[in-house]
Amino acid sequence: MAQAVKRLFPDVKLGIGPAIDKGFYYDFYRKEPFTPEELEMIEEEMKRIIRENYKIERIEMSKEEAKEILKNEPFKLEILNDIKGDIVSFYKQGEFIDLCEGPHLNFTGEVKFFKLLSVSSSYWKGDEKRESMQRIYGISFETEEELRNYLRFIEEAKERDHRILGKKLDLFSIHPEYGPGLVFWHPKGAIIRKIIEDFWKDIHLKNGYEIVYTPHIADISLWEKSGHLSFYSEYMFPKMEMDENRAYQLKPMNCPFHIQIYTSKLRSYKELPIRWAELGTVYRYEKPGVLHGILRVRGFTQDDAHIFCTLEQLEEEICKIIDLVYFFLKSFGFTEYRVFLSTRPENFVGTIENWEKATKALENALKIKNINYEIDPGEGVFYGPKIDIKIKDCLEREWQCSTIQIDFNIPEKFDIKYIDKDGQFKTPIMIHRAILGSLERFFGILIEHYKGNFPLWLAPEQIRILPLTDKYNDFCQDLKKKFETKFRVGIDLRSEKINKKIRDAEEDKVPYMVIVGEKEIKENKLSLRKHTKGMLGFFTLEEIEKKLNFEIENKM
Repeated sequence: MAQAVKRLFPDVKLGIGPAIDKGFYYDFYRKEPFTPEELEMIEEEMKRIIRENYKIERIEMSKEEAKEILKNEPFKLEILNDIKGDIVSFYKQGEFIDLCEGPHLNFTGEVKFFKLLSVSSSYWKGDEKRESMQRIYGISFETEEELRNYLRFIEEAKERDHRILGKKLDLFSIHPEYGPGLVFWHPKGAIIRKIIEDFWKDIHLKNGYEIVYTPHIADISLWEKSGHLSFYSEYMFPKMEMDENRAYQLKPMNCPFHIQIYTSKLRSYKELPIRWAELGTVYRYEKPGVLHGILRVRGFTQDDAHIFCTLEQLEEEICKIIDLVYFFLKSFGFTEYRVFLSTRPENFVGTIENWEKATKALENALKIKNINYEIDPGEGVFYGPKIDIKIKDCLEREWQCSTIQIDFNIPEKFDIKYIDKDGQFKTPIMIHRAILGSLERFFGILIEHYKGNFPLWLAPEQIRILPLTDKYNDFCQDLKKKFETKFRVGIDLRSEKINKKIRDAEEDKVPYMVIVGEKEIKENKLSLRKHTKGMLGFFTLEEIEKKLNFEIENKM
């Protein structure tokens, strides 16, 4: 791809071009973005290079020799300067030579079926203060069938894009001019959020949790004490100078606040485990280049909880959390998972002894629950190891949602205690856990998983009543009053043909439509239509209520 770009656009400067999980990309510096037509030209030139079947040669040389070759490539020179050692490698094919570690194929003709997918902008080295690059993405496969299948997957993924469906279904919006990465929930999205929140709270209360609420800001000294300023400052918004010469910080986490609640009185071993849950909104400074719809934002609500327990209670509590995680994910339609045990990172706090105890407790709980897991070395958070659960959606894409983290460190930092049965002061262990991850991100995942066709229990509008003509409007208004005691009901009283009303209800992805005309009124039965399925038949009001209630109760 880089060779083709340099042939067609000699003035373009080369950046980096790695292989990634799904294909490859190359960053180019160019003032004007590549157009779709230019992508097609690049693709055709790539095919020509494949047909020319150049031998791909590895060449090693000193850095001084390399500087001469790269004298007109400022970004490559920057990469060269970052490489340790005196000898570097290049790869050459035809007239094109590029600084690269390799390895490569033997000949360009060995490349089979490929497609350039898109172009986007990216900052050089991910730094928004640096040059804006043009990043071209591509994919390649051994067979044409594999390529076709992947392109069909891409098209399906585009149709499920939560940003497009969010606007089309009037669920949410983002207004970058007033705050990039901040989500505005519209009424339809907000009612789904309320349903999720109510369900979340009810299940937690039934499982021995208590609900708490905490502030959005705190004196900066709290974040110094917790260690966040040392280990997490790059993701925190700048401090705010406030009254009395005090500096405050928007919270990136809820845990230090729950610690403050814990310290509000003396605790006994008889109270443990204490389980506190909060739908707490936090703020993190994500770089502009990584913001993505509502999947990656700067203000979001974590479905957070913290458990304070003894070492003897630790494994049992982890097992209970795992059960709760699986219950929630199944309720929302996710049944396939990959589980990871993330171990101590390079930069950490606390003693190695405590890290080993915490890691062992997580590992034992996974074994007790008979869960297959993979070790993710060095990917724990700075204060402790964790279990991460990735869900698979209907397109087999993986999403990180649930996490269970053990923390010996923060309780020790804040010197929190309980009195044990012998009257001695001891420090409890703290478990951090989230199940959905954040409401914003989880909502985006739900939109894409269901393609906006939410199950009945989540749908913002569960039934829409459609009168055949204006003559039946009054009857339909009375019918709406009967339905809305149990369901979320809409009504279409426009003077439009019934086919238009049905099409619009289908576009809005309303699960059920009730059609009312002369026949329905005479027979005291209603025509029931299901989204994407068509007409189901004639039913009494009671039969429809029973059918819908069964579907809602079983989260179908």
